[in-house]
Amino acid sequence: MYSKEETSKLKQDFWTTFGRYMKPILSADGEKVSWANYKTGIPGIFFKMDTDNRHARISILITQADPTLHAAFYELFEMQKQMLETTLGENDWAWEQNTTDDYGQPISRITKELKGISVLRNEDWPTLISFFKERMVALDEYWSMAKYGFEALV
Repeated sequence: MYSKEETSKLKQDFWTTFGRYMKPILSADGEKVSWANYKTGIPGIFFKMDTDNRHARISILITQADPTLHAAFYELFEMQKQMLETTLGENDWAWEQNTTDDYGQPISRITKELKGISVLRNEDWPTLISFFKERMVALDEYWSMAKYGFEALV
């Protein structure tokens, strides 16, 4: 069992390692990007990676406060679902239109989860890095084509 401080340090070490590993990889548009803090450029749309002692998760989060715009964002993702799945090379992401975050705020999310893996075990780090890298690079490729439709909504 790890203390809160040890857990925090291990997570920080993992994300530092991930950032170093991803640093030389350019975006689909040929630009440098902070993969761990990916910026979509659209307020209320985020690509988020998270891991703990039980699983890893990568998500497209819609947190837009305006309900009409929030719904329009989700609808546009649905309309582009085939393009997203083709770019990701996967069609088993979980789609949740109306849910809440840990603070009770309304969100929508599209999520892929890897269970039975722990950021607290260094031997799991290559699997975690591979899981996140493959999907973030694919999400970036998708976003380089899809973002213009979202910009038109804002």
